[in-house]
Amino acid sequence: MKTLYKWTVKDYHRIIDSGVLEGKSVELIEGEIIAMSPEKPIHSSRIDTVADYLRDLLHGVAKVREAHPVTLDDSEPEPDIAIVAFAADNYANHHPYPQDIYWLIEVANSTLSKDLEEKSIIYARNGIPEYWVIDLVHDKLWLFTNPQQNSYLNKQEITTGKINSVSFPNVSIEVDKLLFNKV
Repeated sequence: MKTLYKWTVKDYHRIIDSGVLEGKSVELIEGEIIAMSPEKPIHSSRIDTVADYLRDLLHGVAKVREAHPVTLDDSEPEPDIAIVAFAADNYANHHPYPQDIYWLIEVANSTLSKDLEEKSIIYARNGIPEYWVIDLVHDKLWLFTNPQQNSYLNKQEITTGKINSVSFPNVSIEVDKLLFNKV
């Protein structure tokens, strides 16, 4: 497939403001406006459950956002869950930028290869300290940390136990509560 034109984030915002994309489920990925996959019930259920769990753990420490855009270099993806710094205006004037983001989470069912490859490159390139993929197909959690240019130096597959976020090392997170078959 050929790309006819690469859009900037600024152009993408102007297109959104014009109303042309109203009602369309799209995101900007590396300068291309991409249709997002429809959500299956298992996907949205897992997002809700994980976001609620993280809100309880991170109450007063960080904001947990579900399926809202983050503004990166040439992309404005809508990660399933974003753990971000609090903002005085609650991000009313702009979406979180890389410096506002503690970590991002994607819940993968039909999008696993895209989440493990394409999105990990984008997030690493933008210096997102931590990226998690909840793999519903294989019932595991993929952890990506230590971003360097276009990749994460540390990649782990976890199926059980407790983990700690790089940004919040004193917060213990039970992997079983993140994986669908173990709740």
